[in-house]
Amino acid sequence: MPWLEFSLIAQRDSIERVERALEDVGAISVTLLDAEDHPILEPAAGETPMWPQAVVTALFEADADQHGLFDALQLLIPWITPEKVSVREVADADWTRAWMDQFKPMQFGRRTFIYPWNIEPAEAEDAVIVRLDPGLAFGTGTHATTALCLEWLDGLDLIGKTVLDFGCGSGILAIAALKLGAAQAIGVDNDPQALIASRDNAERNEVFGRLTLFTPEQLPQLRAQVVVANILASALVALQPRLADLSAPAATIALSGILCGQEDEVLAAYRDNFDALEVATQEGWVRISGVRKST
Repeated sequence: MPWLEFSLIAQRDSIERVERALEDVGAISVTLLDAEDHPILEPAAGETPMWPQAVVTALFEADADQHGLFDALQLLIPWITPEKVSVREVADADWTRAWMDQFKPMQFGRRTFIYPWNIEPAEAEDAVIVRLDPGLAFGTGTHATTALCLEWLDGLDLIGKTVLDFGCGSGILAIAALKLGAAQAIGVDNDPQALIASRDNAERNEVFGRLTLFTPEQLPQLRAQVVVANILASALVALQPRLADLSAPAATIALSGILCGQEDEVLAAYRDNFDALEVATQEGWVRISGVRKST
């Protein structure tokens, strides 16, 4: 079934209002894309950043009244005039199938494999299989930062340990840790949709009973034996005191989401509380790992 697509550019201070107005006039879906070149890789804890300009795209039923939609939008937001809106008919597509066709099984370390939900695993009996729903695109292992963390987890002895995944996204790292033998995992993310994705993926992997999810504000004080944080370098520096407090004595930690060239700042921030700091790189990204000092 075809759809009617409305697309326009909104400034940062009006993006939320435009999104809400499109939903109010009956949009089936509304998506946002960067209108220029201002990537947002991962928000810091407690932040919801937005681009200076965004392309706001809305889908309506193909037989929707275009003139009626314009009139309704202008009542809500007067500056949305017809010449500022691009309109076209778009064909329907099986987006989930298209995603699955591109997402193939991937190996990390010796035994950890990430599989799309539609492919039956065919690895060795000792393989650790994490299967993801292609509809939940908050981290699939394809990005170098996630891959670095998965390889690190694969090399640890996690049996019986508590793992903290700070910035959990899809839950891929927490789920992998549980399947690698961790007794329990705690996932933390400031995006409610990421927590939903983590819960759904944990249920599909039959580990949700051992995964607890929190926003940063809700997270209680705890001491984890393993900590992994795949966020931005600036957020890692700001969070150092909190991550140190959340790490048990002799806990192992991995920090990723760091661009090559940013590692010195992160290393400097963590030296007071962590020993044996090591750096690994992949595709221009850095992972720093270390051990929490006992005192």
